Amino acid sequence: MARIAAAFGTSHSVMLAAQLEDWLTKFRTSDLRLPFYDRQGKRITFEDVLARAPADAAKYITPEAITARFHAVQAAMARMRDEVIGAKLDVLVIVGDDQYEIFHDKLMPAIGVYYGENIRNAKRREYPPEDWYKLAQMRRLEDDADFHYPCHRGLALYLIEQLTEREFDVAAIAGLEGEQYEGHAYSFVHRWYLAGNVIPVVPIFLNTYNPPNPPTPRRCVRLGKALAELIRSYPEDLRVGIIASGGLSHFVVEEDLDRGILDALYRKDLDHLASLDSNRLKAGSSEIRNWIVVAAAAAELNVTWSEYVPAYRTPALTGTGLAFARWTAA
Repeated sequence: MARIAAAFGTSHSVMLAAQLEDWLTKFRTSDLRLPFYDRQGKRITFEDVLARAPADAAKYITPEAITARFHAVQAAMARMRDEVIGAKLDVLVIVGDDQYEIFHDKLMPAIGVYYGENIRNAKRREYPPEDWYKLAQMRRLEDDADFHYPCHRGLALYLIEQLTEREFDVAAIAGLEGEQYEGHAYSFVHRWYLAGNVIPVVPIFLNTYNPPNPPTPRRCVRLGKALAELIRSYPEDLRVGIIASGGLSHFVVEEDLDRGILDALYRKDLDHLASLDSNRLKAGSSEIRNWIVVAAAAAELNVTWSEYVPAYRTPALTGTGLAFARWTAA
């Protein structure tokens, strides 16, 4: 029978693909265009966020503080790659979200499972040096040519069929069309953690971002529990890993939210995760749903390592709560 041998959580923010100079100066301009929400889920402006920043905000965005955080996340990503490869997995289930990369408002499933034989990541496009944001995004794509990463079709089909039996309405995705390629939640995992180590994957999609049908946190817990049960019942002898891709809080860093979630992971407090207010899971913070699914799936494992970096980058203390975690079998 298959077993969950390890679980992981990782941010996939464009900050992780950006350069130190981008962290130091460039985000101060780009953040002006981002969507922001208050803690009640109401849309607000950058100026609103700036007005609410604490009086000592400047100390969090000195060049020294930003540089230290940059190097901390580089080290965390290097360790995460070692953790993923060191787990010696036969399959990696990736729980991520789609941001108008494959799905659009005309058809936006709440939950989807990809069961193709492989999934394409595209060759990166060229941009001028001054287009730093696009260049950072392109680092999630392939250097020289498209690459078709292997998937575990058997496990994916089993999950689709058995989740349906458990009354989850699952979109079954057999392949991509035309110029489509895997979204950034999946290409980030491939490029940073699986590069040179071709482990078959099962991409699971959650609609975290887009109204009107994001799964509730409680639904995410139920999904994670079901995934754990089904993986353990799959008849092939496999070492399966599961990884959450995305999060934590952004585009305003909310340390209390993030640290509460990480604490709940260590305590295996699924009730805390299930009771999170959906109003706080807006914009990039919505990707916390991916972590909730994995936390529930990994409830029989223990968190053995985590790293959290509140990556403030502007005077308004906008940025991303960058987080990394590893669960290991007891």
